[in-house]
Amino acid sequence: MLNLLKQISPRFSASYSFLPKWTANFSISRYFQSPSYTSLGFRDETGVLVNKKNRITYIQSDHLVSGFDFLPNPQSKISIEGFYKWYKNYPFSVTDSIALASKGADYGTFGDEEILSKSKGRAYGLEFLYQNKNLIGLNLILSYTFVRSEFEKNNKTFMPTAWDNKHILNITATREFKRNWDLGLKWRYVGGAPYTPFDLERSGLVSAWNAQGRAYLDYSRYNQLRSGPFHQLDIRVDKQYFFNKWSLRFYLDIQNLYNFKSQEPDKLIPAEDEYGVVLPPAGDPPRYELTKIESDGSGTILPTIGIIIEF
Repeated sequence: MLNLLKQISPRFSASYSFLPKWTANFSISRYFQSPSYTSLGFRDETGVLVNKKNRITYIQSDHLVSGFDFLPNPQSKISIEGFYKWYKNYPFSVTDSIALASKGADYGTFGDEEILSKSKGRAYGLEFLYQNKNLIGLNLILSYTFVRSEFEKNNKTFMPTAWDNKHILNITATREFKRNWDLGLKWRYVGGAPYTPFDLERSGLVSAWNAQGRAYLDYSRYNQLRSGPFHQLDIRVDKQYFFNKWSLRFYLDIQNLYNFKSQEPDKLIPAEDEYGVVLPPAGDPPRYELTKIESDGSGTILPTIGIIIEF
């Protein structure tokens, strides 16, 4: 990783105005990113830096982007853009035989293991943007992205990553009123993220459960299920006062105004009696009786009141 010649990151972009209100855009680039410190610092039971021994290297990503901009008038803009990204040398979990991109991004959970720099992946999609600075008095921004994010399995077929939400929609609107009142809102929608069902057969084994204290995932069906979509409305009201050499602003910000709760996978734990004691294992080999706890979902209304003083 010390050889800078192996991390050269060339980039090229161009735009061409072929009509008074139309512009074509194009860019191609290469980027490198260091593996996480969690992976770089992983040691085995003897204290050996395993991933240093495995000679892991920078993650390589090649980007190709092309699209068009249309300016109907000085206040508005419409753009559409397609993109394709190739990933190379992505961290590959030796334990689970999948790319870390398929797991997620929980700090301290993923990457703290032996990895190899061998996974390949891709992300591709289409982005649409509409912006109008004065639509019935509103400053409006609407964006929609269709995206697929996939990485190779051992058999060279592609599987969705933890970021494969497919649909992402954002609508932001602000408006200024008399006497320095401002109102803003943002609504966002994100498609359901992939997740992996539990391996009930393995998780019930006493030796397996006691080894890690939680259920095991069924890697033969990795990321084959999806949670429900997520959407949320945020709103903010500002009132500003101007003085000779300073200004005072009060605001009320409410996130998740209608208290949407996103769907999450159920939990799996050993069954308990009425006193909360885990039922004794049975069978040969001994197994716990497992029970599912349905998730109530996550999300809550979050109000914030603030004061800003500017000199």
